Amino acid sequence: MVKKLTKSIALIIYYGFARYFPTQPVPGYKIGYSIRRWLAQYIFEIAGDNLVIKYNAKFGKGTGIEIGHNSQIGEKSYIGAYTKIGNDVIMAPEILIWTIAHRFDRTDIPINRQGATDILPVNIGDDVWIGQRVIIMPGCNIGAHSIIAAGAIVTKDVPEYSIVGGIPAKVIKYRK
Repeated sequence: MVKKLTKSIALIIYYGFARYFPTQPVPGYKIGYSIRRWLAQYIFEIAGDNLVIKYNAKFGKGTGIEIGHNSQIGEKSYIGAYTKIGNDVIMAPEILIWTIAHRFDRTDIPINRQGATDILPVNIGDDVWIGQRVIIMPGCNIGAHSIIAAGAIVTKDVPEYSIVGGIPAKVIKYRK
C-alpha cells in the first residue's frame, strides 16, 4: 500500500510540474534531470543509475517499465507499459514506443468498439541509438548496438549491430 501511494505521489509530482523543468542547455537543466531521476525510482520497475528523462517525456503510470544505466528518454517521447530499455541507450526527441494497439479483425464491428490488443512488450538492448521521431510498434525487439534512423517505423525485430531506417524499417547495413 505504501509503495502504491508513493508511486501515485511521484506520478502527481512528475506530471504536475517536474516534466516541464528545462532540458540541456537551458540553465537549471541539471536540477530538472536530478528531480526526474529521483521520481523515476518510484515510478518505474527499474530505473538505472544516471538515467536522463528529458522535457515532457510521457510513460503513462510507468507500469512494467525498466530502464538501464546511463540511458535517456528524449524530449516529448512516449514509452508504453512493459517496455524494457537496456544500458547506454540514447533516444532523440519525439520517440513513440507502443506496446498496445486497437483490434481491427472484425469488419462487422467498428474499430473503436473492438477493444485493445493484448500488451506486447518492447525490448531494447544495450548501446542503442534511436533517432528523432522513430515509432516502435508493439512486440518489437531492438538488438544491442543497433541504430534506428530518424523517422523510421519499426514493425519487426531489429538485429544486433544493425543500422535500420525507412517505413517500414529495413536493415541498411551492419556496424561490424
